[in-house]
This record gives sequence, structure tokens and C-alpha cells, in this order.
Amino acid sequence: MPSSTTKETPPQQQADGSLSHGLKQRHLSMIALGGVIGAGLFVGSGAGIAAAGPSIVIAYTVSGLLVMLVMRMLGEMSAAYPSSGSFSAHAERAIGPWAGFAAGWSFWVLLCTAVGLEGIGAAHIVSGWLPGTPEWMWVALFMVVFCGTNLAAVKNFGEFEFWFATLKVGAISLFLILGVLAIAGVLPGTDSPGASHLTHFLPHGSDGLIIGLLASVFSYGGMETVTIAAAESENPVKGVASAVRTAMWRIALFYIGSMLVVVTLVPWDSKAVVEKGPYVATLDHLGIPGAGQLMNVVVLVALLSAMNANIYGSSRIAFSLVERGQGPKVLARLSGGVPRIAVLVSCVLGFFCVLLSYWSPNGAFKWLLNMIGAVILVVWIFIAVSQLLLRRRIERENPGKLVVRMWAFPWLTWIALAGMVGIFVLMAREPDTRVQLYSTGVMTLALAALGYALQRVRARR
Repeated sequence: MPSSTTKETPPQQQADGSLSHGLKQRHLSMIALGGVIGAGLFVGSGAGIAAAGPSIVIAYTVSGLLVMLVMRMLGEMSAAYPSSGSFSAHAERAIGPWAGFAAGWSFWVLLCTAVGLEGIGAAHIVSGWLPGTPEWMWVALFMVVFCGTNLAAVKNFGEFEFWFATLKVGAISLFLILGVLAIAGVLPGTDSPGASHLTHFLPHGSDGLIIGLLASVFSYGGMETVTIAAAESENPVKGVASAVRTAMWRIALFYIGSMLVVVTLVPWDSKAVVEKGPYVATLDHLGIPGAGQLMNVVVLVALLSAMNANIYGSSRIAFSLVERGQGPKVLARLSGGVPRIAVLVSCVLGFFCVLLSYWSPNGAFKWLLNMIGAVILVVWIFIAVSQLLLRRRIERENPGKLVVRMWAFPWLTWIALAGMVGIFVLMAREPDTRVQLYSTGVMTLALAALGYALQRVRARR
């Protein structure tokens, strides 16, 4: 039971005391801002538009509202208990060690695999600029650079993410400004399309909207990094509170706003939306010289930024788990305030995923992708359940810790949980996502069973 396991596991604030606190407030602010603008938005949204048409705006709005609730719940717990383990540590505190084990290690596998996927995507862009160069060489180069960055002091990671985020925010802000001017008909050399591209709002009916909704849900992944990084900042509570309170306008502006601009300016069934990506296709459609290639640079930066952030996040999640007795002790060794062995292991697993994509693209690699397909939803469920349990406990024991409060508690938490269950049902309906749902379920149940067995062994000792 959670109440008994609390005594067995030391508080994460103490366990993480030896981690460095080299992240400044400006780093954390830009990590929060840039973390919203990920590779899923720049690249993955094209498939959603092709399936849902203009109704993709509705899909991103619905999933965006769900993510806002999840981030508010996570922010409430992370401000009360700052931890590099984030939701994993909260799940252990609220539900029990088995829950922290399952949530943490499944997310670690997700992040390590994502490191490899982002490396492949970035290498594909660079090899397109330099034909004849092997993609694996570029992936290896990116791995070495960001592994080295994360092996050094945490402030190096913060600086990289600060400038990556600055470029991403600047680029998408400029894109939105140009898009609004074009829609208004005041951008030189362009005519306003009005609502001509929005007439077929549901071109593929409700099935298309469902596919778009599922695509939009998974493009929001990566927002959790700010709560992991907060534990190594100068003022964790202030950083988390600020990031969570601004999450709403960031999601509305960058995701929903940009989707509205794209589907208004470009026909939803344009092949360029999928082949080039919605942002490049939009700028090319407006006839702005060189803008499409410039946006490709921004997409590359987004991929490299996600790669850097996921190496960082995976190493800290692993470190936190081991510090709480949930993994091999070697991963918790620190050097200069950095868990360097955890960084190296995460990078090695990420590069192994890249090799799998060459050795067995339709076998082992496809199986791995299916296994992590719904992990983010599992994590969100752990967050919601943990918040339901911890909120009551905090109010009873130390209400002063509630610096950030979940709106309309507990009703919105229950509504968010219902939304997550609804997404699981929709995934079970679609043949492509059904396999991902079942594979992720098997992995999560296996990890939960292993975590429970370890919990029982520790309790006997």
C-alpha cells in the first residue's frame, strides 16, 4: 500500500540532492516554451491534416485541452515535490513503488527510442542537402555531439536548449505572422483564399477526425521535460509554476493557431503537406523565396532539440529510479553532478534503435515502435491517478505546498481520465493503432508485475 511504501523510499528531494543545480531560470523558461514546439508538430502533423482535413483544428483543440489538464496536474505535484523523477516519483509516492517502476522505465524506453527516431529524421534532412552521404554517419555524429553535451555540466544542456528554443519560437512566430497577413490579403504578392479551403471540413467523415485526433495527441509528447529539468534549476518551484501557468496560451498559439493557418492557406489534400511537411508546404504555397528551405533548417533544429532533450530526460528518469531502489545501482553514479553512466546507456540504446532500423525495419524495429506507441497515454493516466491521491494527502498534511492547484478538482481530473480512456477506445477501433495499444499494454503490465515483485522482495527484507 502507498502508505507503507512511503517509509521505505526516501523522499526524492533528498535522493536528488547530489545532482547539480546549473539550470538558470532563463533556461527553464525556454525549455518550457520550446518543449511545446517539437518534431511532432513540424513533421507528424502532415499525416493528421491528410486524414482529418480542416477538422484537424478541432482535433488539436480537443487533444490540447486534455494536455493542458495533464500539465496542470503534473505541475501541481512537481511544484509540491520537485524531482528529477517527475511523474515516476509522484506515482511511487501516491500509488506505490510498482507504479513508479512501470511509469518510469516505460517512459525511459520511449525516450531512448525517440532519440534514435529523431536522429534518423535529422540525418535524412542533412543527407538530402548533401546527397551521397550515409545517413548513419550523420546519426552517429549527432549522437556524439549530444552525448558529449549531456556528459558535461547540466548548464551545457540548458544552453543548447535555450538557443534551440529561441530559434524555434522565433521561426514559428514569424510563420504565424506571415500566415495571418496572407489570410488577411495584405501580404505582398498573395491573394487571400478566404474560407475556400475550409468548405470540406470533414472530408473523410468521423473516421478521418479520429485519425487526426490520435495523431495530434502523440505530437504533444515532450512537455514533461520541464518538470524533470526543474529539479536541477535554481528555483524548482518557481520554474514549474511559471511553465504550467503559461502552458494554455502556448498550446493555443503554437499548435491550434498554426494548424488553422495551414489549412486556411493550403488545400488539405495537397501532396506537399505530407511530403514536405505542412509548414514548408505553406511557405512554398505563398511563394516566399527560400522560405521552404529555411523552414527545413528549423525542422532540423527541432529534431536535434528533441534529441538533446530526450537524452537528458532519459538519463534523469533512470537516475531517479535507481536512487529510489528501482534499477541497477551503476546508473546512479554521479560525476560532477551528472549521472554520466545513465547518459551513456541512454545514448547507446538510442543508437541501437537506429541500427535496428537498418537491420530489421519490418521486424524488430517495427515491433519496438509498436511497443512504445501508447506509452505517453499510460504515463498521463499515472499522472491523473497520482494527482487524485496526492492532492488529498497534501491538503491534509501540508497545504502550503499547493503552489499550483488543479482547476475544479476533482471534477476536471476525472474528466481528463475519461478522455484518456476514450482515446484508448478509439485506438482499439483503428487497425494501425490497435497493435500499438496492445503492445504497449503488454509492456506496461510486464513492468508493473516486475515492479510489484521487487516491491514485495524489498518489503520482506
